[in-house]
Amino acid sequence: MNPILPLAMALAAALTAGGRLLLWQQSRGQDTNSLFTTVLGESRRAFADQMFLKADVYYHMGNYPSVFDLAQSEGKTRMGKEREGHDQHDHPQSPPPHRDWIEAFGSHFHPTGHRHLEAFRDSREILPWLRLAAELDPHRVDIYTVAAYWLREHLNRVTEAEAFLREGLRANPDSYEILFELGHLYAENNRDVSRARAVLELAINKWIRQEAAKPAPDTYNYRLILGQLATLEEQAGNLDRALAHFTRLKHFSPQPDAVQKRIDEVQEKMSGKK
Repeated sequence: MNPILPLAMALAAALTAGGRLLLWQQSRGQDTNSLFTTVLGESRRAFADQMFLKADVYYHMGNYPSVFDLAQSEGKTRMGKEREGHDQHDHPQSPPPHRDWIEAFGSHFHPTGHRHLEAFRDSREILPWLRLAAELDPHRVDIYTVAAYWLREHLNRVTEAEAFLREGLRANPDSYEILFELGHLYAENNRDVSRARAVLELAINKWIRQEAAKPAPDTYNYRLILGQLATLEEQAGNLDRALAHFTRLKHFSPQPDAVQKRIDEVQEKMSGKK
């Protein structure tokens, strides 16, 4: 028997029994020790990666990497990169040839035509896959941040985005990435300055404890947090705080000249107040 078949059968059984998880709104408040955890055990993380990839597939509506390509990739999906700005990748004109019967069989169930769901306002399609991925691997933080981004930015479901981020925070209490996304939500969607500040400052503290002493710290997310916090304080009129955050940001930014322009603007505002 092909060694892949038992694994495929186990996944099919788990997905059939747990199909209710595909309904986003009906999955609130369920125990994380779900049926998937019982049936799949530690292998659920591998399936979670596939569910996260499936969401990326629906974002691009086809032309996505196979399991062979994943082993060679950097691990970040194009859908995740959307949070960093519009992607500039080249879209292939046609999918590559199938490398085995699994790819050939699976291609019958994949969306065809490479279009971004965003353009069709149909981003609801990716959310069930992200929900399922979170059930399978609740400690993968980018599932929560990406889902929250789509919920609040493209579907205007801010309350659900906050709830999902808080669910992720319960499973990952030290995640500065989830805290950043939550602070961003409070700042940009809820216009709640005090709550946004508290969450973003907590994110900075988490980052410092986890990353500051590392030889190669995660400066990318640190810059995101500092930039959001600096902008928040500037808009709130707390220019001294904004200046302090922009100054720290300049030290880590790959574009210090651009940050210096923001510093100059804040200093000019401060001079005008005197």
